[in-house]
Amino acid sequence: MKIVANEVVYNAFGFSIKSKIPFPELLIDSNKLRSIDIEIEIKDLSDIWLALSEPQSTLVVNETLVMFKVQDIAIFLIEEGRRIIVSPINEYKEDVIRLYLLGSCMGAILMQRGIFPLHGSAVSINGKAYAVIGDSGAGKSTLASAFLHQGYQLLTDDIIGVYFTEDDVPMVIPSYPQQKLWQQSLKEFGIDNRKFKPIYQRETKFAIPINHKFTSTPQPLGGLFELVINNKEQIEFSVIEGLSRLQTLFIHTYRNLLIKNLGLSEWHFTKSTKLVNQINMYQLSRPQTAFTADNLVSIILSCINEEKRK
Repeated sequence: MKIVANEVVYNAFGFSIKSKIPFPELLIDSNKLRSIDIEIEIKDLSDIWLALSEPQSTLVVNETLVMFKVQDIAIFLIEEGRRIIVSPINEYKEDVIRLYLLGSCMGAILMQRGIFPLHGSAVSINGKAYAVIGDSGAGKSTLASAFLHQGYQLLTDDIIGVYFTEDDVPMVIPSYPQQKLWQQSLKEFGIDNRKFKPIYQRETKFAIPINHKFTSTPQPLGGLFELVINNKEQIEFSVIEGLSRLQTLFIHTYRNLLIKNLGLSEWHFTKSTKLVNQINMYQLSRPQTAFTADNLVSIILSCINEEKRK
């Protein structure tokens, strides 16, 4: 097992994160006087896991903690929104462990801290954050990358953390300057994938740093677009209305299976209601085979401009 002797303080999702595991994809927190929000440690969790888990289970959740086990990788403990403990199994795979820390672990941290996590990407357009949500493989990151290629900036990729101000304005928190893109998307954008390392168990998906196209300033959520795939030959655009809006938010809440066991069902419903009462929601249905990201950008920008005229 590789242990990092020197702890470094990073900044992601608006938090100062003190970690014994290095995160080259995160920004260093330069504020020496700032208090630590989250600590990431390496520690043996095998006894705790045996005490709390059922045979053959891979997840333990209660109102104060989330624990999960990834076979042959590690046991992870996320506690009270302030601490993450990693217990590596067998050979220490640092790059793989970072994927889970910045994914499932951070999603649990956000929920424990009362921050609404959506599964998607968010870009900055005219001083507001616009979210693209959808299932895995829908093309969220590719669409966000198309915006970046037209001069817009990214706030977050994969997890969209939304908090509410004292006046109940929904705000999107910037995460860190990186995207995950499939090889086909890189090819469409003219990017050579040989410069980048494939993501674990995703031989044709790559982590792409985007420091110069990233904004670290929280922005009000201006609207939400659900991206889905169809079997047709053209893009279809529609408004999400009525109770479908709440259902859409629940479906695309990051790691929504945690909501009930964390005791957050009422919280999630209340925050969802606030969201749907303040923003417009749309669905973009795209063909599965064609590359439509640039066309989708045009449709979204036209929609935003039309909203401004009303």
